[in-house]
Amino acid sequence: MPFGLRKIPFSVQILLGLVLGVALGFLARTNDLSWLTSTLHTVGGLFIQLLKLAVPPLVFTAIVVSVVSLRGVANAARLALKTLLWFGITALISVAIGIGLGLLTNPGKGVTLDLGGAAPPKNTGSWTDFLTGIVPTNPVGAFVEGNVLQIVFLALVVGAAALLVGDAAEPFVALNRSLLEIVQKALWWVIRLAPIGTLGLIGNAVASYGWDLLAPLAKFTTAVYVGCAIVLFVVYPLVLITAGRLNPLRFFAGAWPAIELAFVSRSSVGTMPVTQRSVERLGVPREYASFAVPFGATTKMDGCAAIYPALAAIFVAQVFGVHLGITDYLLIAFVSVVGSAATAGLTGAIVMLTLTLSTLGLPLAGAGLLLAIDPILDMVRTATNVAGQALVPTVVAAREGTLDRAAYEAAGRRDLTDPEPVTDSRPERRDELTPLPA
Repeated sequence: MPFGLRKIPFSVQILLGLVLGVALGFLARTNDLSWLTSTLHTVGGLFIQLLKLAVPPLVFTAIVVSVVSLRGVANAARLALKTLLWFGITALISVAIGIGLGLLTNPGKGVTLDLGGAAPPKNTGSWTDFLTGIVPTNPVGAFVEGNVLQIVFLALVVGAAALLVGDAAEPFVALNRSLLEIVQKALWWVIRLAPIGTLGLIGNAVASYGWDLLAPLAKFTTAVYVGCAIVLFVVYPLVLITAGRLNPLRFFAGAWPAIELAFVSRSSVGTMPVTQRSVERLGVPREYASFAVPFGATTKMDGCAAIYPALAAIFVAQVFGVHLGITDYLLIAFVSVVGSAATAGLTGAIVMLTLTLSTLGLPLAGAGLLLAIDPILDMVRTATNVAGQALVPTVVAAREGTLDRAAYEAAGRRDLTDPEPVTDSRPERRDELTPLPA
């Protein structure tokens, strides 16, 4: 890397990539430069492929290590239950905001779209598929296909078994811990390419979609962004203040690198190493963070599993002229909280949406209407997901009295671009903030 760029904070590099991507995308669209659009698509696609490559081993080893690490955490069962409780509480608040915005804005009223071209998405969800799809028929197949939900199930079972076996399982645990460090090290190299990936992803989005496609769905798109903004900048700060007695500004300063990367990469799992390091820098004990963050990265989805399906269900119902009653809204809330695990992976929002639509008896073709703009929506959804994944362990640690408040107040004052693994065997050192090497 050139010496000049090495001194630029990583977050600024991502911002520069975003601005340049918008400019190149606009240039490609206005001048019909297909070669530039294709180049941007390739650059962004390669970045996402590199993230996807690390997902199966990262999820499995992180969850196995995190479950086993609970052995060294006092009151581990209580911490796990409180984590799940706060996952549910924030999800309920988020889905309520989604429903409220849907009723207030009526995003589907007056929308005239070509329903003939709206085919149901290839990846659909139903309760039967969800329940039967958790258990893999072939453990190797789960990794080959990249089925995150099945990998999570396998990791939880194996981790729990290793926890109960005790010392006899230590060589296996050590192997997983070593593999996790290796995968995270490699993933940090990929994350370091995020400014270039941002340029390609944002540039391709601007060049491919533009206002022509967004115009008919502008109200719905705006509602999704407003809903996520309310959760991010109103609900989460209130939770931090009331439940954790914490300064929200310090939280966002510490968690912003993860939120920013999530916005451009659209992958909660791919962002997980940055999220975990951010949470640790916020003062959450490493042993607890190594459990809560990987678990949240696969199940805690306030953007994809709460705000979005609530708004999308109302949108589809209004487009097709279907009236929703109070029972339907309660079903949306239930599906959002209980079915959050269905969002595991990189295409989880589509599965969650079709799961919600099938539960309400709405046409699955309605999901096809929204597929075209899904990349635009997925950016803010994923950023909201990751913010929630950082919020819950921070609040739980604060309420348990284990949060290092001095570290919390100091969070975000230096650039978070450490390439080292966030879950390792070295002693925890909060005073070292190592910048990424060139």
